[in-house]
Amino acid sequence: MWETIVLEKLYTLLDQAYDEMVEVRRYLHQYPELSFEEVETPKYIAEYHKKLGHEVRVGVGGRGVVATLRGGKPGQTVALRADFDALPIHEETDLPFKSTVDGVMHACGHDSHTATLLVLAKVLNSMKEEISGNVVFIHQHAEEVLPGGAIAMIEDGCLDGVDVIFGQHIWSPTPVGTIEYRTGPLMAAADFFKVKIQGRGGHGSQPHMTKDSVVIGSQLVSNLQQIVSRRVDPLDSAVLSIGSFEAKNAPNVIADTAKLAGTVRTFKESTREYVEQEIERIIKGTCMTGDVEYTFEYQKGYSAVINPKEEIEFVMDLAKSVPGVTAVNECEPQMGGEDFCYYLQHVKGAFFFTGAQNPEWETTYPHHHPKFNIDEKGMLIAAKTLGVATLTYLEKNK
Repeated sequence: MWETIVLEKLYTLLDQAYDEMVEVRRYLHQYPELSFEEVETPKYIAEYHKKLGHEVRVGVGGRGVVATLRGGKPGQTVALRADFDALPIHEETDLPFKSTVDGVMHACGHDSHTATLLVLAKVLNSMKEEISGNVVFIHQHAEEVLPGGAIAMIEDGCLDGVDVIFGQHIWSPTPVGTIEYRTGPLMAAADFFKVKIQGRGGHGSQPHMTKDSVVIGSQLVSNLQQIVSRRVDPLDSAVLSIGSFEAKNAPNVIADTAKLAGTVRTFKESTREYVEQEIERIIKGTCMTGDVEYTFEYQKGYSAVINPKEEIEFVMDLAKSVPGVTAVNECEPQMGGEDFCYYLQHVKGAFFFTGAQNPEWETTYPHHHPKFNIDEKGMLIAAKTLGVATLTYLEKNK
């Protein structure tokens, strides 16, 4: 009886608020702000929650915003998280609400995450007398750039008193109406490294007088590929990619130095540690063979996002009956990184992907592409799924 009345009310109110959700998303899309440079966006978020009468904390962990809705009845506390930073990408769409900031755009969907959470907060606020417990809305800055905003917000108390946390990422590769999830590792740990090879430059006609950093760097690129292909268990998962190789010179000059940079993606912490050790061992051996010096920097990024079985299955069972959802599929792990991982290291919770691909569009562009866009109906499905998970969890655990 409770589910029929309360959840139908939730769905109806969200349907009625969909136009506002779109309006908020498009406004935020026009005025993107880079990670750790967000000023106006958190002001907008805080003001929205203040108008609803929520308890609001600003500057959480630096630039984050945390708002709390107190339900009409006592109970536990559910947190919902959305990120709001943009990317240093110049938008190339012809959308009427395209970015007004040169070289900056919401190319990953964080504008939609924020709009989804704000309007869901408004709807839940209108139902607060029926809520058994509290809802904490975590609006996180700087998801796109290490060290990310999550760690600082957690240290600043955003999870204090929280029993469970739910989050989602709008997902352009997946058709709208489809929700994807995975029990256990969903997204990879994302690390980065830099290598500087110090050789001895010289004239291209006298290679015997030099220590060619380009040749050593080329050998290093090849040697590093053996880590995944020959040292990591084939049943495990790891990626090692060199994304940059810089040794710019005139064509008749042998480079004095070469710089390489790359990324490592893993799921198991033991594999993560092993790959880092192997990278340095291979760098040392390759450079010793070439009689050159080197410097090596390894930066650990976000850890793997690992969904607890009970919580992700709880949300996905509910998602199957959400209006607009046509499929709930367990997906393969994704090698992308997400600092939602840190929330799950402190409290139980669940993270999933909400499809936002319009099958009628001729071309669907991936996340971080200058022509990235979404089918905005995905936001409504995300709001309904987060909403039903919140209300049901609080009711069952009151």
